[in-house]
Amino acid sequence: MSGGSSERFLVTGALGCIGAWTVRALVREGLPVVTFDLGSDARRLRLLLTPDELNRVTFVTGDITDLDQLEEALDEHEVNRVIHLAALQVPFCRADPPLGARVNVLGTVNVFEAVKRRAARMGPIVYTSSVGMFSIDDADPVTGRLLSTATPHPGNHYGVYKQANEGNARVYWFDDGVSSIGLRPMTVYGAGRDQGMTSGPTKAIVAAVLGQPYTVPFRGPTMFQYAEDVARTLVVASRSDVRGAHAFNLPGVVADGPSFLAAIETAVPGASSLIAFDPVDLPFPSDIDPGGIEALGPISTTPLADGVRASVETYRTLAREGRLDPGEHGLAPVGATGPR
Repeated sequence: MSGGSSERFLVTGALGCIGAWTVRALVREGLPVVTFDLGSDARRLRLLLTPDELNRVTFVTGDITDLDQLEEALDEHEVNRVIHLAALQVPFCRADPPLGARVNVLGTVNVFEAVKRRAARMGPIVYTSSVGMFSIDDADPVTGRLLSTATPHPGNHYGVYKQANEGNARVYWFDDGVSSIGLRPMTVYGAGRDQGMTSGPTKAIVAAVLGQPYTVPFRGPTMFQYAEDVARTLVVASRSDVRGAHAFNLPGVVADGPSFLAAIETAVPGASSLIAFDPVDLPFPSDIDPGGIEALGPISTTPLADGVRASVETYRTLAREGRLDPGEHGLAPVGATGPR
């Protein structure tokens, strides 16, 4: 389905990192955007949008586990496109598995159910799945590459919940004809990425700008995806004419800790003396096949150096404005010597 002034988007989980970038992408197209989020802290949106842009966003406080609230928001605002990002990340699912299941699985089922009941006016559901549903052993034993057709064997609750969502998406297609596109990110980085087990590289960028030490809790390699690219791909997917229940691995740039640090060092000279990496690998494949995603349309993949440089500039601007609070970016407020 092509873009146009008749599009009305609802973005669940819009106060998170990917959600904020998605809202920005839509607002800058001049489109009506409704956010649906249980929280009220719009700090990530304020990182990325001007006050005038924020004023064009309609904020709805709602619980994704409450189907009635979701349906009310869809109808009140005449929504016809849903980008579903609301989810609890790995550490939060580990800390409270029942809550993780309610938000990540029941919440996603509610989105599908609400869209099914309004199928005549709705585009495909676009949602974030995750490479986190796969383990290292799910990669091809010969090439080490995670194929798009690989069978997942998740090693944590979060991965199990994401696998369940893809399964439910298939059932909603088979039983009810609801089309959907799940996109599987890996290590997303960029302004606003301050939570989750793969947020360390972005925190390292913030630390470098602040001039304080930080140790990323893994060394890699991993597949890096710039948050702006993820948001653009979500919007492209929402306009796709692809029918059925599909899930695609997102493309990106494979790099290890030293390579990522080299990109930071180029933008922030001296960063190498501040940033370290624990000698630990992530328990997920790093060489990931994005095969099939080209069916959605043109997909952006920002070079690592460019994405890191753009992130540095965002954080430098915040620092100049007195708005770069380490605590808001997942860092301890210690030892800052000023922006670099």
